[in-house]
Amino acid sequence: MRTYNVRILTPKIILFLILILHKENQKLRRLVNIDGLTQIANRRRFDQCLIQECKRAYRSQKPLSLIMCDVDYFKNYNNIYGHLGGDECLRQIAQAIHRILKRPADLVARYGGEEFAVILPETDRKGVKQVAKAIQMEIQGLHISHAASKVSKYVTLSLGVATMIPVEKTSPLALISEADRALYQAKNKRVSGSN
Repeated sequence: MRTYNVRILTPKIILFLILILHKENQKLRRLVNIDGLTQIANRRRFDQCLIQECKRAYRSQKPLSLIMCDVDYFKNYNNIYGHLGGDECLRQIAQAIHRILKRPADLVARYGGEEFAVILPETDRKGVKQVAKAIQMEIQGLHISHAASKVSKYVTLSLGVATMIPVEKTSPLALISEADRALYQAKNKRVSGSN
């Protein structure tokens, strides 16, 4: 970056430098909130958004829904296709989920490893189930081969959904916990074959 003699900085140059600084700050804000691999929101952004949406749902007394997603047998996938194959799989899944979300306030984030989370403000139980079904269909449509899966020859997701209208002291952790329980039940159903 160029250095400037402070004595010759005109208002036009100062404005130009302020604009450059503003653009660079925007880039940094984006980088700090985006998962480098999948190019969707990261866990940090998810946590911020969930807190914000819980507060908004409490004020409006409208439902807030969450979908927790986990790639089935992903460790096995990495063992067969390698970590680069696993990375590409995660990128495709992230973008597929992102395509399903239609509203600006909806958010998909990489929650960790092979887990994704979807925040759906003002979405009731029926609506979150429809979105979850659409996500399942979109992932099935990718036809990503998974020779090591015990439930399909293609990559699949297990999903857990939760919906609540927060009360004053409701923690976002309550919604995560409920969705996690539902995800765990879905995983157990897949493993036991009672899909």
